[in-house]
Amino acid sequence: MKSPPKTAYIPVIGLEVHAQLSTRSKIYAADSNAYGSEPNTDISAITLAHPGTLPKMNRKALEFAIAMGLACGSEISRYNIFCRKNYFYPDLPKGFQLTQDKTPICIGGAVRIRTKDGISREIVLNRIHIEEDAGKSLHQSGTNDTHIDLNRAGVPLIEIVTEPVIPNSEEASLFLTEVRRLLRYLGICDGNMEEGSLRCDANVSVMPAGSAQLGQKVEIKNMNSIRNLRKAIDHEIERQIDLLSRGKAVAGETRTWQADSGNSASMREKEDMNDYRYFPEPDLSPVMVSDGWLESIRRSMPMLPWEREERFQSEYGLSAYDAQVLSESREMAEYTEELLLCVSNRKAAANWIIGPVKGWLNESQMDIAAFPLDSGRLAGLIELVESGRVSYTAAAQKIFPVLLEKSESNPLEMATELNLLQRDDAGFLDKAVEEVVARFPDKVMEYRKGKKGLVGFFMGEVMRSTEGRADPKQAQKLIAEALEKS
Repeated sequence: MKSPPKTAYIPVIGLEVHAQLSTRSKIYAADSNAYGSEPNTDISAITLAHPGTLPKMNRKALEFAIAMGLACGSEISRYNIFCRKNYFYPDLPKGFQLTQDKTPICIGGAVRIRTKDGISREIVLNRIHIEEDAGKSLHQSGTNDTHIDLNRAGVPLIEIVTEPVIPNSEEASLFLTEVRRLLRYLGICDGNMEEGSLRCDANVSVMPAGSAQLGQKVEIKNMNSIRNLRKAIDHEIERQIDLLSRGKAVAGETRTWQADSGNSASMREKEDMNDYRYFPEPDLSPVMVSDGWLESIRRSMPMLPWEREERFQSEYGLSAYDAQVLSESREMAEYTEELLLCVSNRKAAANWIIGPVKGWLNESQMDIAAFPLDSGRLAGLIELVESGRVSYTAAAQKIFPVLLEKSESNPLEMATELNLLQRDDAGFLDKAVEEVVARFPDKVMEYRKGKKGLVGFFMGEVMRSTEGRADPKQAQKLIAEALEKS
């Protein structure tokens, strides 16, 4: 698809992020809010909208929504009305969705992102509102039949709606990544896009450079990963630019993203707000958020990602990079802080987590919650290195893997059992250095001619011959003395 230079048009993107809340029950009924149950088992007369049934608001869903708003710096609506949003889909039993229209639970706010060049900026929010999810239509290959699973109907959602302020797919993906991290920190959504607990729709338009008039927006649905969000936005920008450059109009529509082909397809014309015929739900009383309730939610919130980063830098002296990596998840940040409180060298502890620990997690495809070594034992291993009793190489390559298999073991006892405790007694080191220097007379001559960097070579050989048990500082001193004498 050929298009004019991208600088001729300015993309404008707004996102609508739907996050399923991790409550035990649904938003208006006592049905289980569990993922993976047999189809149509987590349902009841209320979910199926039988005549005479009445919804009842889930208090925990409201608290989760308020927590997200507080984290984003939103204004919290104290008076909340729920409305019927009327539209028909086969997986929406009532024929309408209970949502919020004029009184979203959270108004305004922003989510801060950090671009790849290190620039921090805020993506402004329009609102966060509460609503219920619809069921799920299942289309089996090789048949025209549609199967309906209503387990998801009535699952509580928050919809996080940005202003149209996102300029490109990179910042859109960074926003969604940060929203997912924030939801997980708060413990209100697992953020699993593959299972559908986090979904994102993108509203994309382009306008000629220099214009103040926004172009016709197109909504893109069905993106089940952050990677697909980027690809879909880039494809839609290119598609719209191509249409406009050929003198054609962009239709206001909803399109679905087809990840397999890398293309989008039209689903339907985009509905206007009037099409939904919003009106207040007569069976749900307005919800008032009191000062006391709001304050109790605020007090129950965990430390947020940027607060963790600031704490790691100001209280523990870590770099901005280290603080960012170690705060990538709430569990990682909490484990890190436990470790930092147990060690003398905070930078060494950070290096261990960013290095060997994250290496093991990546290789095992696990998160820190599944890491077998508690912070106290890892601290014990780090202190063995810092005190000079074990070399870093021996600790990382020999003791650490064994401790992962025997997580109840004591690091010092393991180092002793593996014969890895360093020795600094003169007789032991003198003999090791003497043998290594005698083995490489050509390297000694090169050193004498000015290649002083060969000290590192001899140091490596000494450590190898002593199986890592030589004290590095003492060994380096003895090597330098031996080379000058030879």
